[in-house]
Amino acid sequence: MLGRKSKLSRRNKLTLYKMCIRTVLTYASPVFAHAAPKALHRLQDASKRFFDIAGSHPNALRAAVDYQPPPPPTLSEDHGTYYSIHLTLLQRQLIASMTSTTRMTDLE
Repeated sequence: MLGRKSKLSRRNKLTLYKMCIRTVLTYASPVFAHAAPKALHRLQDASKRFFDIAGSHPNALRAAVDYQPPPPPTLSEDHGTYYSIHLTLLQRQLIASMTSTTRMTDLE
């Protein structure tokens, strides 16, 4: 699944490693204290292979820091039709409803 010929993207492989493999290795370390040396060697090899694959990326730092912002918040309407919330419109309406004598402390 994490091999070079896997069809998963590097980002998905990294997520899989962080969410599944690394947590098991970290929290199960007391269990691995009594494991056979051959089993430990296999786990270390798998971890090393993953980091070799991730490190062979042309820009490994950019791949590790690749961030996709979450989608904008939406309001749900009939039958799965979604409308975006436009915060700027709401802000403009709030400012228009405020009078010149209204202070921000009065709103809290």
